[in-house]
Amino acid sequence: MVMGATGSKLEKALGDQFPEGERYFGLENFGNTCYCNSVLQALYFCVPFREQLLEYYANNKNVGEAEENLLTCLADLFNQINSSKKKTGVIAPKRFVQRVKKQNELFRSYMHQDAHEFLNFLLNELVDILEKEANVKDSPGTSSQSEKIANGSSHLHVNGVQKEPQITWIHKSFQGLLTNETRCLRCETVTARDETFFDLSVDIEQNSSITSCLKNFSSTETLNAEDKFFCDKCCSLQEAQKRMKIKKPPNVLVIHLKRFKYIEQLGRYKKLSYRVVFPLELKLSDTLENADAEYSLFAVVVHVGSGPNHGHYISLVKSHNHWLLFDDENVDIFDESAVQTFFGSAQEYSSNTDHGYILFYENLGGRS
Repeated sequence: MVMGATGSKLEKALGDQFPEGERYFGLENFGNTCYCNSVLQALYFCVPFREQLLEYYANNKNVGEAEENLLTCLADLFNQINSSKKKTGVIAPKRFVQRVKKQNELFRSYMHQDAHEFLNFLLNELVDILEKEANVKDSPGTSSQSEKIANGSSHLHVNGVQKEPQITWIHKSFQGLLTNETRCLRCETVTARDETFFDLSVDIEQNSSITSCLKNFSSTETLNAEDKFFCDKCCSLQEAQKRMKIKKPPNVLVIHLKRFKYIEQLGRYKKLSYRVVFPLELKLSDTLENADAEYSLFAVVVHVGSGPNHGHYISLVKSHNHWLLFDDENVDIFDESAVQTFFGSAQEYSSNTDHGYILFYENLGGRS
């Protein structure tokens, strides 16, 4: 762990306003690991996630023969930052990065990696580990320490019987519920299918906003010709209307902007530098079946560069009403008004290649 000049500079810049007990550490880059560093900073400043992970660390640090995995490595890293005597500096997340590469060959090469793919991989891997640990704890005669079971744990103890889905603290932070409605245009019967999500991947258009992207995500699509829907009531293929809606909004809403698009004529992916406005406060009114949900932006993973196969990732983070820019080892304070410089470019060819890629919003309605 080293103390960089940026550390003392940041402390001077914040002065008396440096938040009590908070730590602002840069993360060392091991060649091409900015995709990992930018996501880790966003997750560190996702307060419910950080608190649960530190609690996990405290509960498991004295477990003797505990096998190292991605969760223990991440918990160690967050604890290392959180318990540091210094307020600022640089930490090398070496064990965590080694573990990521060991777990998934996708991240072993020195090629440019995708931060969204990494976030997906990480959250799903952490859920797998927590679920396995819960299954061990919830064998007959023992009681689970945490409420990892959705609907009563009795089902878990019956051999050969379908287990209830488990609700881990990752689910409690990030999981939302979508409902996929299909209406047969002949008999008007509506078929609804629910599916869970950790993030929403939305298509983007030039000079648009997150609100319009979410509207398009939930817009009605007509299924006809070769895409007809098999209606159980009519017992045949019928024309239908289909739409996706957010049924239960998550506590932490993660929105992934689909900036990398496969262009048939070019035979490759192209980065869309479109200007997409993302507000500091977001209201989910059009996409919900029930009440409005209000969100506040607290982190943005930014892709820097003109193409999909090269470039760099940085993250913008809001912490105690201050905005900070994390660029691997470097941490700088910056003004909230500068967030708009990461919306994208109104013209196709622009010198600005720093574009918001993954947005993290927290639900202002309290944590359920």
